[in-house]
Amino acid sequence: MYNKHMKRTNLVLNEDLLMTATRIAGTKTYSATVNLVLEEFIRVMKIRQLHSMLGTVSWGGNLSQMREDQNSSKIFSKKNK
Repeated sequence: MYNKHMKRTNLVLNEDLLMTATRIAGTKTYSATVNLVLEEFIRVMKIRQLHSMLGTVSWGGNLSQMREDQNSSKIFSKKNK
């Protein structure tokens, strides 16, 4: 799971939060819990960044044309089977 470089560090953590997170996550060690929480935090923040970009890119395609092309390829692939 963690094939990248690992950093050994000392952290002062809220013991109740850590125990609750470990129980909920089902992890066996505090290190595994902290790593899992960090991964999830990064995943959520990336999703938020993507969400904030919605509507900022203009698109100049023709959706009707794309749908026609998609339907044509399905018909063509059925004929070749």
